Amino acid sequence: MTVRVAVVGAGVSGLTGAYDLRRLLGDETRIDVFCADEAPGGILASATVGGRSLDVGAEAFIVRRPEARDLVIELGLGGDIVAPGALRPAVWSGGALHHLPSPALMGIPATPAALGGLVDDAQRRIVASEEDRPLEWTPGADVAVGDLVADRFGEVVVARAVDPMLGGVYSARARDLGLREAIPALAAALDAGAPSLTAAVGDVLSRPTGTGPVFGALRGGYRMLVDALVDAARADLHVGAVVRGVHRVGARYDLDVAGHDGADGLTGSGATGYGATGYDATGYDATGYDAVLVAVPVWTAGSLLGSAAPDAGAAFSGVDAAGSAVVAFAVDGETPQHSGVLVASDAADLSIKAITFSSRKWPHLAGAGGRSVLRASFGRLGKPVVDTDDDLVAAATADLRTVFGAAGLAAPDVVEAAVQRWPTGLPHYRPGHLAAMAAGVASLPAGIAVAGSGYRGVGVPACIGTARDAAATLAAHVNALT
Repeated sequence: MTVRVAVVGAGVSGLTGAYDLRRLLGDETRIDVFCADEAPGGILASATVGGRSLDVGAEAFIVRRPEARDLVIELGLGGDIVAPGALRPAVWSGGALHHLPSPALMGIPATPAALGGLVDDAQRRIVASEEDRPLEWTPGADVAVGDLVADRFGEVVVARAVDPMLGGVYSARARDLGLREAIPALAAALDAGAPSLTAAVGDVLSRPTGTGPVFGALRGGYRMLVDALVDAARADLHVGAVVRGVHRVGARYDLDVAGHDGADGLTGSGATGYGATGYDATGYDATGYDAVLVAVPVWTAGSLLGSAAPDAGAAFSGVDAAGSAVVAFAVDGETPQHSGVLVASDAADLSIKAITFSSRKWPHLAGAGGRSVLRASFGRLGKPVVDTDDDLVAAATADLRTVFGAAGLAAPDVVEAAVQRWPTGLPHYRPGHLAAMAAGVASLPAGIAVAGSGYRGVGVPACIGTARDAAATLAAHVNALT
C-alpha cells in the first residue's frame, strides 16, 4: 500500500517538514498538506506598497545559525541571500532617539557606559555597583528576565533597554519572558558560577560568534522560500482546509477536515491555482495516514491533539498568544539614519512598539527618487490590537511624524499603507515554557510530531529546525512500519 503522510499547516514549518518528508520517503509517498488559509506561507507574508513588495511578517533570519541558511542554500537560493547595511536601530525614550546600548546582551548592558543617554548618572551608579552586591542564584532556576535585571540594574534599564529588544522578538515584556527561554546562554553562565549579572553578560559577550553579518534576508522576500518549498515538496496542497482534529484509528490516523465530505474533496474555497505545483483541492481521503506532522500554532496543535495525544494537547493548549499588527508604508522623502527604532516600554508618547526603516536596513530595498518603504509594529502580550485598520494607519502616521521630527526631518509624505494583522501572533515564552513543551513533545504517540514557533524558539531558524527534526522522526517511524 502507498505510504500516506499528512502535514497540518503550510507555514515555513509545515512546508519544510513536507519537503524533508519527500526527500526521506521518496516520490511514491503521498503527502497531503492542509492549509487553513487561501495560500501557503503563514507568517512569511508580504504586502505591496508603493509598487514595492515588503515582508510584513518575519523579515530576516540569523545567518550564523545553520537551519535557515542551510535550507535556503539547499533549495538553490544561496545567491539571493542579502545582508543588512551598517546602520543600527535607535531606542525611543524621553521624547528622543538614543543609541542602542552597546556592548549589551539583548539590551542588558555590559558596562554602565553602554546605556548612553538612556539613563542618568544615578542609574549608571546602580549598574556600576552591581558587581559588588551579593548575587543569590540557584543553578537551574528559571526566572523572568525582567525580574532579574530589575533586581540587579533597576526598572529603568528594563523599560528602556531590555524591553525594547525582547519586545521586538517575542512581542512581550521582559517580566513576562523566562531567562532560559529568551537568553539561554546567560542562564548557563549564571549556572556555571558567574558572581554577578555583569560578569555573566561579559562572559557571554566574550565568546566567539563567528564573522560576517549576523542577519540575512532574501532579495525577493520570504515568498521566494515559500515558493521553493512548495515546488520541492511536490505535495498535494489543500488550501482553505481547516483541520479540526487528529484521531488515532488502530496504528494510523484520521483527520477531521472542515468542508471535506469524505469522497469528493473540499467544498467551497480552495480550488485556485498556485505556483508550479498547484493546489489539489479535490479527490483526497483524509483517513488512514501512517504519520501526521502538526505544524500549526502551538495552542491550535493542543486542540487538534486532544483525542490522539491528550497529555501533549493539554500542555500545548496552555500556551498564551501575543497578537500584533504591522503597518507597511511607502513614503516620499528622507528617513532617519537608523535601521529602525525600538520604543521603550515606559514611553507613553508613541502608540507603536517599533519601526523598521526597511530601505535603510536593507540596501536592496533602497528606492529610486527618494521613495522608501518601512514597517511600524503594534501589540504585545496582554495588549491585543483592537483598532481598525484606518486607526492603525493614522496612529502609525502620527508616530512617524513625531520620530521624524526628533531626527530633524520633515514629516513623511505617505504614498501608500497596508495593514497586516497577526491576531494570534507569537507564543508566550514564560518561565518554564521550554520544560513544559519538552514534556508535551515527549508524550506524543508514535506517528505524530509537531513543529513550529512554540517549542524551541520563535524565529524562522528555530521553526525550520523543529520541522526537520520532526520529519526525520516521522520518516523513521514510517520506515519501521514498512
